Amino acid sequence: MKFSNHLVHGRLIKRYKRFLADVVLDDGRKVTAHCANSGSMKSCLEEGAEVWLSPVDDPKRKTRFTWEMIRIEGDWVGINTSHPNQLAFEWIEQGLIPRLQGLTGLKKEVQWEDSRFDLFGEDPEGPCFIEVKNVTLKEGYKALFPDAVTRRGQKHLQTLIRLKSDGTRAVMLYVVQRMDVSIFSPAREIDPEYGKALDMAVRNGVEIMVAQARVGPEQIGFHKMLPIEL
Repeated sequence: MKFSNHLVHGRLIKRYKRFLADVVLDDGRKVTAHCANSGSMKSCLEEGAEVWLSPVDDPKRKTRFTWEMIRIEGDWVGINTSHPNQLAFEWIEQGLIPRLQGLTGLKKEVQWEDSRFDLFGEDPEGPCFIEVKNVTLKEGYKALFPDAVTRRGQKHLQTLIRLKSDGTRAVMLYVVQRMDVSIFSPAREIDPEYGKALDMAVRNGVEIMVAQARVGPEQIGFHKMLPIEL
């Protein structure tokens, strides 16, 4: 995924009210950027750290920038949670996700019962529903999800289980937007119930996949699949 506009460089002053961040740009201007991340952003917040913002042309937007990434310990971490769905879509279309290479007719935002799934495609054996989650939390060498209690995330796993029991292929795809990790695990200390729900999903045949992204100011690209430790 290439950024359509040139990003603007600055340094983080602070993030507040969940969806706002104050940034000082290289030219000395102080701006407020939209933070498209409702999580705690634990392990990817550091006042004074370098950030990249994308400029916004929409006159209806109060904030003129969107916060895209932050430099933590020498590497970029993608914090914009609106990107993983597009990244997953592109990577599946390009055949980069090994177990999803046979999917055709890929679509976004497809309804099933009372739930809306991020992606849908057809494989030779039938339909496949895919839920996508953004991962930024790090502890040691592990990427963890979630970074805050998420009842919505638990519901998504429960719906995937129902899909699978109905005979439909169900996939949970995590997109890790940082390079300083080598394995994925559920964040059981933060949300024990989510960890239990993920365990149940695995037992019931939901496919769990983790794709790692290489984040930079020009583009976010596929790096590799990460192993999972439950």
